[in-house]
Amino acid sequence: MIKPKKKKKAKAAQSSKGKCSVTFLPYGKKVKTECGRELLAAAIEAGVHMTSSCGGDGVCGRCKVVIKKGDYVTEPSGRITPEERKKGYVLACLTSIRGDMVVFVPPESRLELDKVKDEDSKYSRLQGIYSTAEDVDKADSIIEEGVFGHSPLATKLYLELPKPTLDDKLSDLERVYREIRKKSGATIMQTGLKNIKRLGHVLRTSNWRITVTLGKRNETTEIVLVEPGDRSKTNYGVAFDIGTTTISGQLVDLRTKKALGTKATYNRQAVFGSDVITRIIFASEEDGLERLHHAVIDNLNDIIRELAKERNISLNDITGVICAGNMTMVHLLLRVDPTFIRREPYVPTANFVPVIRAAEVGIKINPRGLLSCVPGVSTYVGGDITAGVISSGIADAKKLHLLIDIGTNGELVVGSKEWLICCAASAGPAFEGSGVTCGVRASSGAIQKIKIDPATFEPKYETIGKTKAKGICGSGYIDLLAELYKAGLINRDGKFDKSIKTKRLRDSDIGMEYVLVYRRDADVDYDIIITEADIENLKRSKGAIYSAASFLLAKLGLSFDNVDKIFIAGGFGTYLNIEKAITIGLLPDQPREKFVFIGNSSLAGSREILLSYEAMLKSEDVARKMTYFELSNEQAYMNEYISSLFFPHTDLSRFPSVKKTTKKARS
Repeated sequence: MIKPKKKKKAKAAQSSKGKCSVTFLPYGKKVKTECGRELLAAAIEAGVHMTSSCGGDGVCGRCKVVIKKGDYVTEPSGRITPEERKKGYVLACLTSIRGDMVVFVPPESRLELDKVKDEDSKYSRLQGIYSTAEDVDKADSIIEEGVFGHSPLATKLYLELPKPTLDDKLSDLERVYREIRKKSGATIMQTGLKNIKRLGHVLRTSNWRITVTLGKRNETTEIVLVEPGDRSKTNYGVAFDIGTTTISGQLVDLRTKKALGTKATYNRQAVFGSDVITRIIFASEEDGLERLHHAVIDNLNDIIRELAKERNISLNDITGVICAGNMTMVHLLLRVDPTFIRREPYVPTANFVPVIRAAEVGIKINPRGLLSCVPGVSTYVGGDITAGVISSGIADAKKLHLLIDIGTNGELVVGSKEWLICCAASAGPAFEGSGVTCGVRASSGAIQKIKIDPATFEPKYETIGKTKAKGICGSGYIDLLAELYKAGLINRDGKFDKSIKTKRLRDSDIGMEYVLVYRRDADVDYDIIITEADIENLKRSKGAIYSAASFLLAKLGLSFDNVDKIFIAGGFGTYLNIEKAITIGLLPDQPREKFVFIGNSSLAGSREILLSYEAMLKSEDVARKMTYFELSNEQAYMNEYISSLFFPHTDLSRFPSVKKTTKKARS
């Protein structure tokens, strides 16, 4: 990442000017940092997380703050309007600290969730972490109970050992091994020197009654931990989905298989860039990899700590963690250099990572607890998709199924128990609220449902938490595009119809825009709008996903008609309106009963693997079995993609129901 010269000068001033104090409002957080440092870096140091899609390059304009007082130097930016400049707005990434400062972070720049006070709230704020209900972050496997045998990553086994005698002089360790074989059937076993050193003392002070924690480590059963007495009923694990935008974690009782709670938080790496490419570039800078690694580890530890606190569970009783994520996220989690993922021939360091100690990467559970990462398929199809295949049951299905995971990348898997083929489409983060003018993540105040009257062109909308609007989330944008199209406000190319007379439609310096919420009714200091540039961005995202699915099936000599079920995974929650997703051409025009929303399939698959060694082996088999298809090498895919850059598509015969309903809505 090339930084402006002014920033280098500011950095050089750090050593000569000592420490400066910066207070961030409304948090009341104060940090002492080097004078000359960038304000965005100081915010991160203070634990104040702001939106920054460009990794601090001053391009996205999302880290706006208001300087209340203090000495600073800032670079001019076209992202700050003259009106905002008068109010003291600057971009935090382009502002260098020169003295003590007081800074206000406006709502639109805050990378956190505000508390929802409604009793039926689906989110509750907890240090930037929110609890998730089933209908918000659904993470249920749709496979039948018992498909995979119960054999967790870490199992606690209570043993009452016979004391050694002159006739039974087996060593302490072999005595433990013998009893484990009797109770569990394990054959190949190992343990570490630390356990061996304390084994003799533990056995004798506990009257030969101990609990051993057995871990599945690379086809070997390992004695992970030896504890005195019966501790077999307190054994927990955490399953994680490490997304580019959001990280979700679920606490699981490894003995009863019961999920005890699910929490999620924004991936703190977002302050270094909204997509994997910007983060890979940042990782190549000095201390970049270290900072990205610690950002995600802090996320995981915060979630683990809050889940344990909520259930009054000791961190020492959490003995296993499973993580699923795209290839870049897993590399950063493990502090492995991801540089070569974006360099031809685009090869990751490892698709299959052996089970390791969680402490090796800084995850704070039992010091000897285990960490396993779900194996990936290729550079662009990671363990999150493998986990999705596991939880959806595609790998064992008799009929043809299609899995579409809608995220920053749109990953797709088509197949059955006979074969599996996958691909990745560069959808971009628009449907996750990034890269669009008023986009926000699915949090309190995010507009999620929209209806536009085709006669008056006046909108009605619903926000998460039923609070004042702060912006539009992914499902809201899908609703908005469909409603604009059905009302005739935009044509099939995504351009506004200038002949329509309504105060909601207006011209601006960068083109036409539609006002969804006026400033006076919003919880932000500006009108919430959608511009033609936003529509173009969203159109490309939806086109990438639809064309990838359509082309992949066609390449196999198939069509959507041959698919029995279409599983939709991703962060949309139950707010994704299938009908409207079809209206804009994001999803194919197929019988509605074909579509099955499975929510966070990555988290659900992680939980299955956490609870079953059989599922872990299955995930490895799936990752090896799945064939990756590179779309960028196919001119026919590009042709299909270009054809999809209309609402709903260039070929309207593919969307007969849309043509019919749109005509009815406009009449």
